[in-house]
Amino acid sequence: MNARPAYLWDYEISEQEFHAILAGKLVKGRLDRDWAAVRLLEYAPYPEIVRLLGFKSLLTGWPHWRAKVRSESRKRGLDFLAQWLPDHHPELV
Repeated sequence: MNARPAYLWDYEISEQEFHAILAGKLVKGRLDRDWAAVRLLEYAPYPEIVRLLGFKSLLTGWPHWRAKVRSESRKRGLDFLAQWLPDHHPELV
């Protein structure tokens, strides 16, 4: 059985397709890079978010994706990261 990440439970796409969508290399209907990033930000654990997006891409896209993230606690955490990381670890961004 091909295990997929839990955040893809309700979509008939493979993990490889998700990675291609997240990288902006594939669009499937309304499933585009913004959809993939928001999906990741809403449902994936923090280490997976950082592994798949990287800090630079996360901080660059965060102002655009923020309005689409429903979880207030995720927004607070990512707002903190977006403010804290450039000041304390600029080498990562």
